Amino acid sequence: MGGGFPCTPVPESANPRASAFDILQQDGTELLTLPQVERRRRLEVLFAARALTAPWTLCPMTTDIAKAREWLETWTDVSGVEGLVIKSVTSRYLPGNRGWTKVKRRDTTEAIIGAITGTLTRPQLLILGRHDTTGRLRTVGRTVALRPDQARQVAEHLTAAGSEHPWAGVRFASAWGSRDVLDAVLVRPELVAEISADRAVDHGGVHRHPVRFKRLRLDAVVEDVPLFGAGPASAAG
Repeated sequence: MGGGFPCTPVPESANPRASAFDILQQDGTELLTLPQVERRRRLEVLFAARALTAPWTLCPMTTDIAKAREWLETWTDVSGVEGLVIKSVTSRYLPGNRGWTKVKRRDTTEAIIGAITGTLTRPQLLILGRHDTTGRLRTVGRTVALRPDQARQVAEHLTAAGSEHPWAGVRFASAWGSRDVLDAVLVRPELVAEISADRAVDHGGVHRHPVRFKRLRLDAVVEDVPLFGAGPASAAG
């Protein structure tokens, strides 16, 4: 499928790593009924006893709220680190039950509206792009469904694209890595959208999860938008 949100294969030269955060079975014995704090202790003992090193990594853990906040702000600068997982130290592991909370860091940044779903008068979601260093408009993701007031705001400024649109003939996946295709309408890539996005961005600069539309940046032009792969940097103003 051309365009869209591709899933980039891992090259053979890559250095994969495994980060362990829980242990559910040890020496043939299930540990599901043990509290999380005890499972964690056993995992730490296992790492020490086996002297495990790269590619194995023991995921850090803390009960210090200040330290957790520091991790959320600083460690999420690394590509692929989305945030924190919060678990009760007394919780057992319940298969099929999500007994934890994920706290993601979100950044505000900008992207260019290159296409929509729905119609020009009633857009449903936005397909976003950024220029790369050669000037090519690259797809970076899509928004969640627009609220009615957001759709009206965007519709006031949309203009249908001509045949010269850089995405002419491109099909867009409905989600990162999906084979389902969006029914997209191309628009003139002149509008800048302010978006809120989590830190799940692949190495090429494509958002793995839908982003949230915040507002149009009518005070900015497409040249103000950060380049493809520039991460959460924001336009001036």
